[in-house]
Amino acid sequence: MRKIVRFFKECVAELKKVVWPSTSDVVSSVKVVLISTIIIAVILGLLDWLFVTGMNLVF
Repeated sequence: MRKIVRFFKECVAELKKVVWPSTSDVVSSVKVVLISTIIIAVILGLLDWLFVTGMNLVF
């Protein structure tokens, strides 16, 4: 039981050392992820459409 208590005390001590990002940093990171995800989805959708169109022309 002592090991479990010590583990959680050490976890709390380590989490106090963490430098958490500011709200603006988090928001800007989320924007980058969303925009890049949308761009990749559009590119993959266009490639899929091109391949399907090409296959329909061949067969």
